Amino acid sequence: MSTTDKGILDHISELVDEEHRLLTERGDPQAKHARLKHVSEQLDQCWDLLRQRRAKREFGEDPDSAQVRDPRTVESYRG
Repeated sequence: MSTTDKGILDHISELVDEEHRLLTERGDPQAKHARLKHVSEQLDQCWDLLRQRRAKREFGEDPDSAQVRDPRTVESYRG
């Protein structure tokens, strides 16, 4: 995944497409569930990274210093 805003947005689009495909295709429910969980975690990480980059840019910091956070950290932000 590219760490530019466009690269992150492109990756988000790919993950959303995969998520939709997984939700509509037949197959092993356990395997689909595991993959959907992984895709969901990756989406949360991408959105978090994009928000970090935008916040850093807004406050005059280097957006390239934003870092991907682990899924447990990002998942704990949900309310």
